[in-house]
Amino acid sequence: MYQSCIDVADASDMSRSASPVGEPTEPRAVTRGVSVVIPVKDRVPEMRRQLRSLRDAAPNCPEPVEVVVVDDSAPAAAAAHRAACAEFGARYVRGPRHVGAKRNLGVRHARHDLLLFTDSDCRVPADLITRYAARLRASGQEVAGVTGPVLVEPGDGAFFRVMSRSYLLLGDLTRPLHHERVSWGAGANTALKRAAFDAVGGFPEDSPMPIGGEDLHLGLLLTDAGYVLLAEPDGVVTHDTGVADTFRAAAYRFTTYGRSEQWLCLAHPHRRRFVLNTASTLAVTALAGLLTARRSGGRSLLAVPAVAAAVIAAKTPGRLGGDRGPRAVAESVACVAVETLFDGAAFVTALRLRRPDLLFTGFRAPDEADYQLLDPTPAQPVAA
Repeated sequence: MYQSCIDVADASDMSRSASPVGEPTEPRAVTRGVSVVIPVKDRVPEMRRQLRSLRDAAPNCPEPVEVVVVDDSAPAAAAAHRAACAEFGARYVRGPRHVGAKRNLGVRHARHDLLLFTDSDCRVPADLITRYAARLRASGQEVAGVTGPVLVEPGDGAFFRVMSRSYLLLGDLTRPLHHERVSWGAGANTALKRAAFDAVGGFPEDSPMPIGGEDLHLGLLLTDAGYVLLAEPDGVVTHDTGVADTFRAAAYRFTTYGRSEQWLCLAHPHRRRFVLNTASTLAVTALAGLLTARRSGGRSLLAVPAVAAAVIAAKTPGRLGGDRGPRAVAESVACVAVETLFDGAAFVTALRLRRPDLLFTGFRAPDEADYQLLDPTPAQPVAA
């Protein structure tokens, strides 16, 4: 059962899995089944854990399942990934740096008509592939895909406790827990019909960062085209704790997301909204303070720390949750302070783009306002 589901029928397939390849040499015939596409760079131990979880999940699926890994690691890590793919029966593909381009390349190598996207630093449950395949097969033409929550493994350090309060970092990953349909799904846990994916052109490959925003962009392309993306609260993918257990990891995510948000505002201008960007607010305050410093004897510059404290105080209650104890307050203040990296990246990106109109602009996905429940009016089928 495992071999028929994982698509490694003989030794020749195994040798092809271990060989680096780029673009397919010829178009592949699309057949019924599930193709799992995983982009990766480095993360060798994490990738092995993910491949092991997929190997355990694949035999439960009544349809053929294949795994396509698209990698741009340095030679040592690349060799380790090729060996792991050969061991676990996955196809190894050398790809570009951009994660959207990696996923698109993986789809071009994929054989099947259902696509499951997940990440190297995640693990899938044993029933995920089966659950998603069954739901997509039973859905109408208007349904493009299904997505589930991504729950980050709890860390045991103080910094993880701080970051666990950040909706900006972790909250979007849990949206399928709260809605029946959504406008986009995290790239770590989304299954799509290939026809819908192809109809909107796949993931973007022109975003400014190699990672960040590409899954949201694709989801909105599907939504704006009239497709529906269903939420599956029981389809939980587990994410390694590393995304939020160190300042370096959180800083990378926030700066990446901040830059990507400005790109999304330009790509989807109808989703723009006013936001009180902390970095922009402090920059305006500092400029005003400098211009009036001579007349005020320098006292106007005190407005900068005062405004910073006021902004942090205004944003802190949203991170407290139900706890109002001293530690909760301290962790929430620290969370808001770290989140200013997001605002800083958005501020710098607006300046680089010479778009002052983006200094106080954010991006609004429609889920909270529009998708609490399924729309009682059936969506019109979309021609693939």
